[in-house]
Amino acid sequence: MSKKKSEIKFTIQLDENNVPEKIHWDAEGSDKGKNNISSAVMLALWDQAENNTLRIDLWTKDMMVDEMKKFACQNIITMADSFERATGEQKVAAEMRDFGKDIAIRLGVLKGN
Repeated sequence: MSKKKSEIKFTIQLDENNVPEKIHWDAEGSDKGKNNISSAVMLALWDQAENNTLRIDLWTKDMMVDEMKKFACQNIITMADSFERATGEQKVAAEMRDFGKDIAIRLGVLKGN
């Protein structure tokens, strides 16, 4: 029996100094279609052999600082959602979300209550 496979592809266009200018991505089965453009990507991979996290963080030189602040805060908040789904740790996930929201308020990317 053949197992299903899916591919996610990133193509990074670099300038002469190897700084990302454009990030294109495609994912099989995505509702976004083909040749999507992004200003940043944060990819975390679990290395089982090393028992450690590997990261790829890229952003284009035209991404604004305020966009990066918002992107980072949203990553913290959505990481909490993934963490909760994977572990069932509701209390810790809620603390992670609160931390992400607190940082977003302090950075001015989210309005406080």
